[in-house]
Amino acid sequence: MDKHKKQKASDAPDELSKKEYNKALRELHEEMVKLQLWVQHKGLKVAIVFEGRDGAGKGGTIKAITERVSPRVFRVVALPAPTEREKSQMYMQRYIRHFPAAGEVVIFDRSWYNRAGVERVMGFCDEEQVERFLNEVPLVERAMVDSGIILIKYWLEVSPEEQERRLNDRIDDGRKIWKLSPMDLKSFDRWDDYTKARDEMFQSTDTAWAPWFVANSENKKKVRLNVITHLLSQIPYEELPHEKVSFPKRKIGEYEPVNYPFRRVPEKF
Repeated sequence: MDKHKKQKASDAPDELSKKEYNKALRELHEEMVKLQLWVQHKGLKVAIVFEGRDGAGKGGTIKAITERVSPRVFRVVALPAPTEREKSQMYMQRYIRHFPAAGEVVIFDRSWYNRAGVERVMGFCDEEQVERFLNEVPLVERAMVDSGIILIKYWLEVSPEEQERRLNDRIDDGRKIWKLSPMDLKSFDRWDDYTKARDEMFQSTDTAWAPWFVANSENKKKVRLNVITHLLSQIPYEELPHEKVSFPKRKIGEYEPVNYPFRRVPEKF
């Protein structure tokens, strides 16, 4: 056996085949549907925050969570840069309006923690504003939890080597080029600055009532499965009883359709 084959063999236990991944994801999606019905039944209010390194796989993980549940229950919030009017408001104001009502799960793809991360590192706010945010946000999150919101915060962590590989992949893939923002380019050589900002954010906001959960995102398939499994463990739920569904006998042929000159989509495939 040559060196390359030996390396492949040694890597095999860490790999997750497409079949294994799809099987595990299907089982977790079934549980997510049960959770969705329970959230609606009990009128639960759930807020999930996703933060992490650029290229850590937040979008793919959120997509894996939501692809088999109702968008009327699971709502994803990804806010653009604030307008001039929003900049004049209390910092948390534009996020508060998106907090969940009864029977809703709101997923924040980036959140109010922008202030402790990209805004701080890239100079969009000053250190006084950051310090005020870090002092105030635990109080806001305590108020959220006290109001009945289940608040879950995830940080996706990836190595600088894997991050660079993924960011380069966006350049070469026409399906992903939209993900590569000017901010990604400006942030690329600020790894240590982001690490320092992350550490200070954790020290101030990793509280008993709203702890941070860090997920290793070196493998995209595994982090999706791990986060969904963990999420299900954070919200106690039960499978609700339901009646067996059966369709009635169809009545087809009693109406003669009009021979209308439809404009049809060309069948090129």
